[in-house]
Amino acid sequence: MKITCSQSNLVSSINMVMKAVSNKTTLPILECIFIEVTDQIKMTATDMEIGIETYVEGTIIEGGQVAINAKLFYEMIRKLPSSDVTIEVDENYTVHIKCEKSNLKIPAKSGEDFTPIPNVERSKGISLTQFTLKEIVRQTIFSTVENESTKLMSGELFKIEGRKLQVVSLDGHRISIRNVELKDENELTQVVVPGKTLNEVSKILDGGVEDYVDIYFTDRHILFEFGVTKVVSRLLEGEYYKINQMLTNDYSTKVTINKSELLSCIDRATLFIKESDKKPIILNIKDDSLFIKIDTNIGSMNEDISIKKEGKDLIIGFDPKFIMDALRVIDNDDVDIYFMNEKAPCYLKDAEESYRYVILPVNIRSANV
Repeated sequence: MKITCSQSNLVSSINMVMKAVSNKTTLPILECIFIEVTDQIKMTATDMEIGIETYVEGTIIEGGQVAINAKLFYEMIRKLPSSDVTIEVDENYTVHIKCEKSNLKIPAKSGEDFTPIPNVERSKGISLTQFTLKEIVRQTIFSTVENESTKLMSGELFKIEGRKLQVVSLDGHRISIRNVELKDENELTQVVVPGKTLNEVSKILDGGVEDYVDIYFTDRHILFEFGVTKVVSRLLEGEYYKINQMLTNDYSTKVTINKSELLSCIDRATLFIKESDKKPIILNIKDDSLFIKIDTNIGSMNEDISIKKEGKDLIIGFDPKFIMDALRVIDNDDVDIYFMNEKAPCYLKDAEESYRYVILPVNIRSANV
Protein backbone atom coordinates (compact mmCIF):
# COMPACT_ATOMS: atom_id res chain seq x y z
CA MET A 1 0.00 0.00 0.00
CA LYS A 2 1.26 3.46 -0.86
CA ILE A 3 -0.56 6.80 -0.73
CA THR A 4 0.20 10.52 -0.56
CA CYS A 5 -2.07 12.95 1.29
CA SER A 6 -1.75 16.42 2.72
CA GLN A 7 -0.82 16.51 6.40
CA SER A 8 -3.90 18.61 7.22
CA ASN A 9 -6.30 16.15 5.53
CA LEU A 10 -4.72 13.25 7.38
CA VAL A 11 -4.89 14.97 10.76
CA SER A 12 -8.55 15.90 10.24
CA SER A 13 -9.57 12.38 9.16
CA ILE A 14 -7.57 10.56 11.83
CA ASN A 15 -8.93 12.85 14.54
CA MET A 16 -12.45 12.14 13.32
CA VAL A 17 -12.29 8.33 13.34
CA MET A 18 -10.25 8.27 16.57
CA LYS A 19 -13.44 9.17 18.42
CA ALA A 20 -14.49 5.54 17.97
CA VAL A 21 -11.20 4.02 19.16
CA SER A 22 -11.52 2.05 22.37
CA ASN A 23 -9.71 3.47 25.41
CA LYS A 24 -10.30 0.39 27.54
CA THR A 25 -9.85 -2.88 25.70
CA THR A 26 -7.93 -6.13 25.86
CA LEU A 27 -8.07 -6.41 22.06
CA PRO A 28 -5.14 -4.56 20.44
CA ILE A 29 -6.99 -4.34 17.10
CA LEU A 30 -9.58 -2.03 18.71
CA GLU A 31 -6.79 0.44 19.47
CA CYS A 32 -6.14 0.76 15.75
CA ILE A 33 -7.33 2.75 12.77
CA PHE A 34 -7.93 0.51 9.77
CA ILE A 35 -6.84 2.03 6.44
CA GLU A 36 -8.17 0.37 3.30
CA VAL A 37 -7.03 1.61 -0.11
CA THR A 38 -8.84 0.56 -3.27
CA ASP A 39 -9.97 3.29 -5.66
CA GLN A 40 -10.43 5.46 -2.53
CA ILE A 41 -8.64 5.92 0.79
CA LYS A 42 -10.92 4.81 3.60
CA MET A 43 -10.26 5.07 7.35
CA THR A 44 -12.32 3.19 9.93
CA ALA A 45 -12.28 2.74 13.70
CA THR A 46 -14.64 0.98 16.09
CA ASP A 47 -14.94 0.02 19.74
CA MET A 48 -17.74 -2.45 18.88
CA GLU A 49 -20.36 -0.01 20.21
CA ILE A 50 -19.73 2.88 17.82
CA GLY A 51 -17.93 2.84 14.47
CA ILE A 52 -16.77 5.79 12.35
CA GLU A 53 -15.77 5.62 8.70
CA THR A 54 -14.51 8.42 6.47
CA TYR A 55 -12.67 8.93 3.20
CA VAL A 56 -9.46 10.92 2.77
CA GLU A 57 -8.46 12.92 -0.28
CA GLY A 58 -5.10 11.90 -1.67
CA THR A 59 -3.11 10.21 -4.40
CA ILE A 60 -3.25 6.41 -4.60
CA ILE A 61 -0.02 4.82 -5.77
CA GLU A 62 -0.72 1.28 -4.64
CA GLY A 63 -3.75 -0.32 -2.97
CA GLY A 64 -3.77 -2.39 0.20
CA GLN A 65 -4.77 -2.33 3.84
CA VAL A 66 -3.21 -1.89 7.27
CA ALA A 67 -4.22 -1.42 10.91
CA ILE A 68 -2.15 1.21 12.76
CA ASN A 69 -2.21 2.11 16.45
CA ALA A 70 -4.47 5.17 16.44
CA LYS A 71 -2.84 7.23 19.19
CA LEU A 72 0.70 6.78 17.87
CA PHE A 73 -0.35 7.38 14.26
CA TYR A 74 -2.25 10.56 15.15
CA GLU A 75 0.59 12.04 17.20
CA MET A 76 3.13 11.30 14.47
CA ILE A 77 1.05 12.85 11.68
CA ARG A 78 0.03 15.82 13.84
CA LYS A 79 3.65 16.74 14.54
CA LEU A 80 4.80 16.57 10.92
CA PRO A 81 5.26 19.72 8.81
CA SER A 82 2.22 21.06 6.98
CA SER A 83 3.12 19.40 3.70
CA ASP A 84 2.42 16.26 1.67
CA VAL A 85 2.83 12.99 3.53
CA THR A 86 3.62 9.68 1.86
CA ILE A 87 2.58 6.52 3.67
CA GLU A 88 3.93 3.19 2.44
CA VAL A 89 3.35 -0.25 3.94
CA ASP A 90 5.81 -3.07 3.16
CA GLU A 91 5.22 -6.84 3.10
CA ASN A 92 5.93 -7.08 6.85
CA TYR A 93 3.30 -4.43 7.62
CA THR A 94 5.85 -1.87 8.65
CA VAL A 95 4.57 1.63 7.93
CA HIS A 96 7.01 4.09 6.40
CA ILE A 97 5.97 7.74 6.73
CA LYS A 98 7.78 10.45 4.77
CA CYS A 99 7.21 14.20 4.92
CA GLU A 100 9.82 16.66 3.69
CA LYS A 101 12.98 15.68 5.62
CA SER A 102 11.17 13.45 8.12
CA ASN A 103 11.30 9.65 7.77
CA LEU A 104 9.32 7.66 10.35
CA LYS A 105 8.80 3.93 10.68
CA ILE A 106 6.31 2.10 12.90
CA PRO A 107 5.11 -1.53 13.10
CA ALA A 108 1.47 -2.23 12.24
CA LYS A 109 -0.92 -5.12 11.63
CA SER A 110 -2.50 -6.60 8.53
CA GLY A 111 -5.98 -5.71 9.73
CA GLU A 112 -7.38 -9.11 8.75
CA ASP A 113 -9.02 -9.44 12.17
CA PHE A 114 -10.48 -5.94 12.08
CA THR A 115 -14.28 -6.09 12.36
CA PRO A 116 -15.99 -3.83 9.82
CA ILE A 117 -18.76 -1.56 11.03
CA PRO A 118 -22.29 -2.94 10.48
CA ASN A 119 -24.09 -2.26 7.23
CA VAL A 120 -27.27 -0.39 8.14
CA GLU A 121 -30.27 -0.63 5.83
CA ARG A 122 -31.40 2.79 4.60
CA SER A 123 -35.13 2.15 4.44
CA LYS A 124 -36.26 4.08 7.53
CA GLY A 125 -34.80 7.49 8.27
CA ILE A 126 -34.96 11.27 8.49
CA SER A 127 -32.82 14.24 7.44
CA LEU A 128 -31.80 17.18 9.62
CA THR A 129 -29.46 20.08 9.07
CA GLN A 130 -26.14 19.73 10.85
CA PHE A 131 -26.99 22.89 12.78
CA THR A 132 -30.28 21.41 14.02
CA LEU A 133 -28.72 18.14 15.15
CA LYS A 134 -25.90 19.91 16.99
CA GLU A 135 -28.45 22.14 18.71
CA ILE A 136 -30.61 19.17 19.71
CA VAL A 137 -27.62 17.48 21.32
CA ARG A 138 -26.44 20.68 23.03
CA GLN A 139 -29.87 21.31 24.46
CA THR A 140 -30.51 17.82 25.85
CA ILE A 141 -27.27 15.92 26.48
CA PHE A 142 -26.67 17.40 29.95
CA SER A 143 -29.66 15.45 31.30
CA THR A 144 -28.10 12.05 30.58
CA VAL A 145 -26.13 10.06 33.15
CA GLU A 146 -23.36 7.48 32.96
CA ASN A 147 -24.60 4.69 35.17
CA GLU A 148 -24.66 0.98 34.37
CA SER A 149 -27.63 0.42 36.68
CA THR A 150 -29.72 2.97 34.74
CA LYS A 151 -28.45 2.28 31.23
CA LEU A 152 -31.40 3.91 29.47
CA MET A 153 -30.65 7.21 31.24
CA SER A 154 -27.25 7.25 29.51
CA GLY A 155 -29.05 7.62 26.19
CA GLU A 156 -31.69 9.80 24.56
CA LEU A 157 -35.04 8.82 23.15
CA PHE A 158 -35.56 9.65 19.46
CA LYS A 159 -39.29 9.44 18.75
CA ILE A 160 -40.38 10.08 15.17
CA GLU A 161 -44.06 10.27 14.29
CA GLY A 162 -45.62 12.03 11.34
CA ARG A 163 -43.73 15.27 10.80
CA LYS A 164 -42.41 15.48 14.34
CA LEU A 165 -39.13 14.44 15.95
CA GLN A 166 -39.06 14.44 19.73
CA VAL A 167 -35.76 13.97 21.56
CA VAL A 168 -35.86 13.24 25.29
CA SER A 169 -33.24 12.82 28.01
CA LEU A 170 -33.66 12.43 31.77
CA ASP A 171 -31.57 11.66 34.83
CA GLY A 172 -34.08 11.17 37.63
CA HIS A 173 -34.01 14.83 38.68
CA ARG A 174 -35.00 16.54 35.43
CA ILE A 175 -36.28 15.95 31.90
CA SER A 176 -35.08 17.71 28.75
CA ILE A 177 -37.24 17.65 25.62
CA ARG A 178 -36.72 19.08 22.14
CA ASN A 179 -39.40 18.98 19.46
CA VAL A 180 -38.45 19.48 15.81
CA GLU A 181 -40.64 19.75 12.73
CA LEU A 182 -39.66 17.40 9.88
CA LYS A 183 -40.19 17.89 6.16
CA ASP A 184 -41.82 14.54 5.44
CA GLU A 185 -44.34 12.20 7.00
CA ASN A 186 -42.87 9.27 8.91
CA GLU A 187 -44.22 6.14 10.54
CA LEU A 188 -43.86 5.82 14.32
CA THR A 189 -40.28 4.97 15.29
CA GLN A 190 -38.77 5.01 18.79
CA VAL A 191 -35.10 4.28 19.51
CA VAL A 192 -32.75 5.09 22.38
CA VAL A 193 -29.40 6.45 21.17
CA PRO A 194 -26.35 6.32 23.48
CA GLY A 195 -25.34 9.74 24.76
CA LYS A 196 -21.71 8.96 23.91
CA THR A 197 -22.66 8.50 20.25
CA LEU A 198 -24.55 11.79 20.13
CA ASN A 199 -21.64 13.61 21.77
CA GLU A 200 -19.14 12.25 19.25
CA VAL A 201 -21.37 12.96 16.25
CA SER A 202 -21.92 16.52 17.48
CA LYS A 203 -18.15 17.07 17.74
CA ILE A 204 -17.60 15.89 14.16
CA LEU A 205 -20.35 17.98 12.55
CA ASP A 206 -19.48 21.39 11.11
CA GLY A 207 -22.90 22.70 12.07
CA GLY A 208 -23.86 24.21 8.72
CA VAL A 209 -27.46 25.34 8.24
CA GLU A 210 -27.43 24.08 4.64
CA ASP A 211 -25.50 20.84 5.24
CA TYR A 212 -27.65 17.83 6.03
CA VAL A 213 -27.28 14.69 8.12
CA ASP A 214 -29.18 11.61 7.01
CA ILE A 215 -30.17 9.45 9.97
CA TYR A 216 -31.29 5.84 9.48
CA PHE A 217 -32.71 3.44 12.06
CA THR A 218 -32.95 -0.33 12.38
CA ASP A 219 -33.97 -2.41 15.38
CA ARG A 220 -30.37 -2.54 16.63
CA HIS A 221 -28.41 0.29 15.01
CA ILE A 222 -28.49 3.95 14.07
CA LEU A 223 -26.54 5.43 11.16
CA PHE A 224 -25.53 9.09 10.79
CA GLU A 225 -24.35 9.88 7.26
CA PHE A 226 -22.95 13.24 6.19
CA GLY A 227 -20.46 14.17 3.47
CA VAL A 228 -17.87 11.39 3.15
CA THR A 229 -18.36 10.24 6.73
CA LYS A 230 -20.69 7.81 8.44
CA VAL A 231 -21.14 6.93 12.09
CA VAL A 232 -22.83 3.68 13.10
CA SER A 233 -23.83 2.95 16.68
CA ARG A 234 -25.62 0.27 18.58
CA LEU A 235 -28.90 1.35 20.13
CA LEU A 236 -29.69 0.91 23.82
CA GLU A 237 -32.11 -1.93 24.48
CA GLY A 238 -35.22 -1.65 26.58
CA GLU A 239 -38.43 0.37 26.77
CA TYR A 240 -37.83 4.04 27.51
CA TYR A 241 -39.58 5.78 30.39
CA LYS A 242 -43.17 6.86 29.80
CA ILE A 243 -42.51 10.58 30.01
CA ASN A 244 -46.05 11.61 29.05
CA GLN A 245 -47.14 10.39 32.47
CA MET A 246 -44.64 12.80 34.03
CA LEU A 247 -45.73 15.88 32.07
CA THR A 248 -48.53 18.35 32.70
CA ASN A 249 -49.57 21.75 31.43
CA ASP A 250 -51.26 22.63 34.72
CA TYR A 251 -49.77 25.41 36.83
CA SER A 252 -50.74 27.77 39.64
CA THR A 253 -47.91 30.27 39.07
CA LYS A 254 -46.32 31.45 35.84
CA VAL A 255 -43.23 33.65 35.79
CA THR A 256 -41.80 35.44 32.76
CA ILE A 257 -38.24 36.60 33.41
CA ASN A 258 -35.16 37.82 31.57
CA LYS A 259 -33.03 34.72 31.01
CA SER A 260 -29.62 36.40 31.26
CA GLU A 261 -30.51 38.19 34.50
CA LEU A 262 -31.75 35.00 36.12
CA LEU A 263 -28.74 32.98 34.95
CA SER A 264 -26.26 35.59 36.19
CA CYS A 265 -28.00 35.83 39.54
CA ILE A 266 -28.01 32.07 40.12
CA ASP A 267 -24.40 31.88 38.98
CA ARG A 268 -23.45 34.39 41.67
CA ALA A 269 -25.37 32.39 44.24
CA THR A 270 -23.33 29.26 43.48
CA LEU A 271 -20.21 31.05 44.76
CA PHE A 272 -21.57 30.39 48.24
CA ILE A 273 -21.99 26.64 47.72
CA LYS A 274 -19.20 24.13 48.26
CA GLU A 275 -19.07 21.23 45.83
CA SER A 276 -19.82 18.80 48.68
CA ASP A 277 -22.67 20.98 49.95
CA LYS A 278 -26.22 20.30 48.77
CA LYS A 279 -27.70 23.66 49.76
CA PRO A 280 -30.51 24.74 47.42
CA ILE A 281 -31.24 28.22 46.20
CA ILE A 282 -34.56 29.59 47.42
CA LEU A 283 -36.88 31.30 44.95
CA ASN A 284 -39.47 33.55 46.55
CA ILE A 285 -42.02 34.62 43.94
CA LYS A 286 -43.98 37.61 45.16
CA ASP A 287 -45.91 40.29 43.27
CA ASP A 288 -43.67 41.56 40.45
CA SER A 289 -40.35 40.27 41.83
CA LEU A 290 -38.43 37.05 42.14
CA PHE A 291 -36.28 37.04 45.27
CA ILE A 292 -33.30 34.66 45.17
CA LYS A 293 -31.73 33.63 48.45
CA ILE A 294 -28.78 31.46 49.44
CA ASP A 295 -27.36 31.07 52.95
CA THR A 296 -24.34 28.82 53.68
CA ASN A 297 -21.26 28.67 55.91
CA ILE A 298 -19.38 30.65 53.25
CA GLY A 299 -21.83 33.54 53.23
CA SER A 300 -25.23 34.58 52.01
CA MET A 301 -26.89 36.42 49.16
CA ASN A 302 -30.25 38.05 48.65
CA GLU A 303 -31.16 39.46 45.24
CA ASP A 304 -34.34 40.29 43.40
CA ILE A 305 -35.27 40.39 39.72
CA SER A 306 -38.29 42.03 38.11
CA ILE A 307 -40.77 39.57 36.64
CA LYS A 308 -44.20 39.25 35.09
CA LYS A 309 -46.27 36.96 37.29
CA GLU A 310 -49.56 35.16 36.82
CA GLY A 311 -51.15 33.31 39.72
CA LYS A 312 -50.09 32.67 43.30
CA ASP A 313 -47.05 33.69 45.33
CA LEU A 314 -44.69 30.80 45.98
CA ILE A 315 -41.51 29.88 47.85
CA ILE A 316 -39.61 26.92 46.36
CA GLY A 317 -36.06 25.50 46.40
CA PHE A 318 -33.91 24.06 43.60
CA ASP A 319 -30.48 22.66 42.96
CA PRO A 320 -28.96 25.69 41.15
CA LYS A 321 -27.06 23.53 38.65
CA PHE A 322 -30.27 22.10 37.22
CA ILE A 323 -31.76 25.54 36.62
CA MET A 324 -28.52 26.87 35.12
CA ASP A 325 -28.08 23.93 32.76
CA ALA A 326 -31.50 24.60 31.24
CA LEU A 327 -31.08 28.37 31.05
CA ARG A 328 -27.70 28.07 29.30
CA VAL A 329 -29.18 26.22 26.32
CA ILE A 330 -32.31 28.35 25.89
CA ASP A 331 -31.74 30.97 23.21
CA ASN A 332 -34.74 33.23 23.97
CA ASP A 333 -34.19 36.54 25.75
CA ASP A 334 -37.10 35.87 28.11
CA VAL A 335 -38.14 32.54 29.56
CA ASP A 336 -41.46 31.32 30.94
CA ILE A 337 -41.32 29.17 34.08
CA TYR A 338 -44.40 27.33 35.35
CA PHE A 339 -44.94 26.15 38.95
CA MET A 340 -47.64 24.09 40.64
CA ASN A 341 -46.53 24.08 44.28
CA GLU A 342 -43.37 23.82 46.37
CA LYS A 343 -43.22 20.03 46.02
CA ALA A 344 -44.08 19.63 42.34
CA PRO A 345 -41.65 19.94 39.42
CA CYS A 346 -41.46 23.27 37.61
CA TYR A 347 -41.14 23.40 33.86
CA LEU A 348 -39.68 25.83 31.35
CA LYS A 349 -41.11 25.93 27.83
CA ASP A 350 -41.73 28.29 24.95
CA ALA A 351 -45.08 28.98 23.32
CA GLU A 352 -44.36 26.62 20.40
CA GLU A 353 -43.09 23.90 22.78
CA SER A 354 -39.90 23.53 20.74
CA TYR A 355 -38.32 22.84 24.12
CA ARG A 356 -39.45 21.81 27.58
CA TYR A 357 -37.30 21.39 30.70
CA VAL A 358 -38.82 19.76 33.77
CA ILE A 359 -36.93 20.16 37.07
CA LEU A 360 -37.68 18.59 40.45
CA PRO A 361 -37.56 20.95 43.43
CA VAL A 362 -35.64 20.43 46.68
CA ASN A 363 -37.60 20.01 49.90
CA ILE A 364 -36.68 23.22 51.70
CA ARG A 365 -37.47 21.87 55.14
CA SER A 366 -35.35 18.72 54.76
CA ALA A 367 -32.51 20.87 53.39
CA ASN A 368 -32.35 22.75 56.73
CA VAL A 369 -32.87 26.13 55.17
